[in-house]
Amino acid sequence: ILKRYRIERITMEATGRYEMAFASLAFEMGMPVAIVRPILVRQFAKAADQLAKTDKIDAKIIARFSAVMQPRLTAQRSKNLQLIKDSVTRRRQLINMRTQESNREKVSGEEVARSCNRLIKAINKDIEWTENKLAKAVNDEPAWSERKQLLDSVPGVGNALVWTLLSEMPELGTLNNKEIAALAGLAPINRDSGKTKGKRRILGGRHSVRTTLYMATLSATQCNPVIGGFYKHLVGQGKHKKVALTAAMRKLLTILNAMVREGQAWAH
Repeated sequence: ILKRYRIERITMEATGRYEMAFASLAFEMGMPVAIVRPILVRQFAKAADQLAKTDKIDAKIIARFSAVMQPRLTAQRSKNLQLIKDSVTRRRQLINMRTQESNREKVSGEEVARSCNRLIKAINKDIEWTENKLAKAVNDEPAWSERKQLLDSVPGVGNALVWTLLSEMPELGTLNNKEIAALAGLAPINRDSGKTKGKRRILGGRHSVRTTLYMATLSATQCNPVIGGFYKHLVGQGKHKKVALTAAMRKLLTILNAMVREGQAWAH
């Protein structure tokens, strides 16, 4: 039926992979697809004074949202790219599970601690298996070879961040520094009104990228002279450590963005 129409954009909400079957079919038919965050559609509905929510109403709101906002089209992923994205997500889930079990092991009685320990060993094996699959899948993407080498050259940047950036931030190297920081949710948002200057806060963005970047930046403050020096300088000026670390995350991301854009390896 859809082939009868000249389609400019098929817009759908990201619903935890439930949208993927339809999106994949649309991609195969060569149709333009835009997968958007549900919160954006919900905020649009509120702005339109549409508070009721049914499937029929939702469909109309999504159509209006698509026509007015014209969301960015989603790039089609090959099976290997989808495998990489799924594996990155699964690795993150497994690490969270391991952290939870480790915390329980520390506060539980002896018998429960043994159960936690058994699970931790099993999770460690699964993490190793997932990382091996990831490494192979990433190596099977020849278009990523140069970018991977550039990212690997930076002190403090490990496989976790490389895999996450390659799979979940394909825009790296194509945007300017402000745009890439905003995409990761690391750009301070102004909250000013008249003469009142509100406190700047980071907001939105890709949570998974930001979480992985946080851990990489913690490492970089210890082993990367540029990021470490920048972080210590801010702390020395009286900045709160969390504020300084967020600024260091933004600096690391913009450096990586510039390196990929210019095709230059780390040379500091």
